[in-house]
Amino acid sequence: MKELIEKMAKALVDRPEDVVVSEVVGEKTTVFELRVAQTDLGKVIGKQGKTAHAMRIILSASGSKMGKRCVLEILE
Repeated sequence: MKELIEKMAKALVDRPEDVVVSEVVGEKTTVFELRVAQTDLGKVIGKQGKTAHAMRIILSASGSKMGKRCVLEILE
């Protein structure tokens, strides 16, 4: 999952070396925190949040297939 988010984010940004994904595992939910360069934040979020929403849907679908609940947080 972590690699999936990292690959999607690196494809979108101008500075792929600044993409960092961390994973916080809870009892029922796994939270993935995505950090990108400040200049690339808009590219990851997209117009009206559509790119971020699409990434969250892909993550959610992948997680449900594995029987887990996954959440993506995009941090500054």
